Amino acid sequence: MCGIVAAAGQRNVAAILLEGLKRLEYRGYDSVGMAIVADGALHCRKHAGKVALLADDLARLPFPGHLGIAHTRWATHGKPNEVNAHPHRSGPIALVHNGIIENFRALRAELEALGYEFQSDTDTEAVAHLMHHLLKQGLDLAGALDAAVTRLEGAYALAVVSATEPGTLVGARSGSPLVLGVGIEEHFLASDPLALRQVTDRFVYLEDGDRVTLTAAGYQVRDCNGAVVARGVHTLSDAVDHADKGGFRHFMLKEIHEQPAVLAATLEGRISAHRVLPEIFGATAADRFAVVENLHLVACGTSYHAGLVARYWLEEWAGIPCQVEVASEYRYRKVVVPKNTLFVAISQSGETADTLAALKATREAGYLDSLAICNVANSSLARETGLALLTRAGPEIGVASTKAFTTQLVALQLLCIVIARARGKLSVEREAELVAALHALPELSRRVLALDAAIEATFECFADKHHALFLGRGVQYPIALEGALKLKEISYIHAEAYPAGELKHGPLALVDADMPVVAVAPNNELLEKLKSNLHEVQARGGALFVFADRDAGFRDQPGVTVVSLPHVPKSLEPIVYTLPLQLLAYHVAVLKGTDVDQPRNLAKSVTVE
Repeated sequence: MCGIVAAAGQRNVAAILLEGLKRLEYRGYDSVGMAIVADGALHCRKHAGKVALLADDLARLPFPGHLGIAHTRWATHGKPNEVNAHPHRSGPIALVHNGIIENFRALRAELEALGYEFQSDTDTEAVAHLMHHLLKQGLDLAGALDAAVTRLEGAYALAVVSATEPGTLVGARSGSPLVLGVGIEEHFLASDPLALRQVTDRFVYLEDGDRVTLTAAGYQVRDCNGAVVARGVHTLSDAVDHADKGGFRHFMLKEIHEQPAVLAATLEGRISAHRVLPEIFGATAADRFAVVENLHLVACGTSYHAGLVARYWLEEWAGIPCQVEVASEYRYRKVVVPKNTLFVAISQSGETADTLAALKATREAGYLDSLAICNVANSSLARETGLALLTRAGPEIGVASTKAFTTQLVALQLLCIVIARARGKLSVEREAELVAALHALPELSRRVLALDAAIEATFECFADKHHALFLGRGVQYPIALEGALKLKEISYIHAEAYPAGELKHGPLALVDADMPVVAVAPNNELLEKLKSNLHEVQARGGALFVFADRDAGFRDQPGVTVVSLPHVPKSLEPIVYTLPLQLLAYHVAVLKGTDVDQPRNLAKSVTVE
């Protein structure tokens, strides 16, 4: 979840590193730092807080050089302060690290016995001192890195420089993403290609266990056994600057309004006029899906909510059991895997640590196959599963997921349709109905997003609230969960979601005039049940806010505020009803003056456990 940028070149790299850090701010962080090797010495600047502090520092007192590393840190070990910020130093060495070193305490005790004094509370400083100790044994920087990583347990992406080798940058990855940027007489490392798009469009995606040595002139990649290997160079063709807000006040609002386009992109080339094309999941998908008898969906956070929605579709259309698991719990539980079970991992970044660990745990568990639903083509998740379907949300800068979630829902619906057809449970006519609805989805989304101003005005009253309840029935319950998550993520209002039928089993005790209740009410077979539940709220003096189908029979009245939505086919209700809940959370957060794009304590890409 932290951000790494590093460079070795013929020109001053400080500005490149700083721009890279700015482009990684979307990931979430609490401190920032940079180290430059120049004139045979190591220069380091660190700050608790935002990249702007480092930028101001460099503007006042530049420190140019041709070799450097930089980092944005999200605290795991030790408070978010300047001492714990990266880079960490030991003698001539400076090092930045993403991930967690699980055996750092043992390493620290060993190094303290050798006379090293620790300044920080981090796990990373142990790696810096270990590297320095190995250098003193006569190894060069690359050799010290190779020896050091054999001692490390946990997940890491590392970038290291030393004043003793002023032209050399080394790096390694295991369980945390690291990419190599290829330039002309300059080469780079970063945790995300977005950090380097201003200087290159050519990238090498390092594999788990890889170590790399870079200079301005070239690079060498070694695998976990130390053998020199050739990794393919990928040219990224997307020339759009996604780090631009495009006239919107925040990235999150821009990304909410991008959803009609990215939903269309996720569908493009994957559905014909009447059917879903099974080849989109991989060459062997059709054979696999024909024998699937169970699915296990594993994810975290918003992606977990997408899995909960997919369970309704899969069990209704394909008639097979579906189990949805939180990845951080799944990986530590003894899971019973029924015969012919497909493992589906869902992640926006494809680098979510718990989801990747869950995937690795499946290799000896007897699954039929594994499938990734992911937004990043060259992510670890997409590379390590047998099958994959990539969403086409594009880079999502706002920490709170919006377009990544709805494109996941679309991808999962395609999966459910294909499996249902392969299992002989979906007629040609029914599939044509579902596909026709998907063709209409982008335009329906535009119509709902046109209600932006009305939603903003409706929810001004939330500015002084501290709690909220979200209600839904059936497949809308996961959407209520997602709505509550969005509100608490970016406005810091405590929000919880419940199946509406559970009100009388406890949550009703919380309802009063100061507890707003938000309900999603499409016009489906559960509408009358939902109305009965909402009457319970009204009877206790609760303030109701209902997102309702225009034909659902809801009207504004004292204590009830209705936002009318266009009629939506049942299969699209979870996707479309997500959009107004995203707008609700956004506008309330703006009213409360929070940091919408980078909410406190959160990170975009959760690459540690």
